[in-house]
Amino acid sequence: MRIVIQRVARASVTINGTCKVAIGKGLLILIGIEEADGQEDIEWLCHKVTGLRIFDDEAGVMNKSILDCDGEILVVSQFTLMASYKKGNRPSYIRAAGHATAIPLYDAFCHNLSEALGKPVGTGEFGADMKVELLNDGPVTICMDTKNRE
Repeated sequence: MRIVIQRVARASVTINGTCKVAIGKGLLILIGIEEADGQEDIEWLCHKVTGLRIFDDEAGVMNKSILDCDGEILVVSQFTLMASYKKGNRPSYIRAAGHATAIPLYDAFCHNLSEALGKPVGTGEFGADMKVELLNDGPVTICMDTKNRE
């Protein structure tokens, strides 16, 4: 699994002109899933995301986690994160998991993250044409890949 985490002042997902979900201060997470991913990847990412100290403390130092600041999370599936761009100029998405694998893993990631956060996690709509809007706070953007844990 590969994720891009953005610390946001606010973020939302609009589908067909209707706002599906909006959050305030928190994290927007874009997630790409490949066929080899599984429960172990989900657990590792949820632990890292909820423990990541990227929110300012009272001294203005990034020393608080999403749990410490009672922030919100929005998770959006993004198969293009699995793009291979080594040959030619048109990216290949062959590494991205198909719907049968990706949807249950996406749902499990959101569920586990919601449990770790102690409140519902906002989600996009898997496979939909989404308009994702955000106000990046910092900016703070971090990429994680479960294949590069060590």
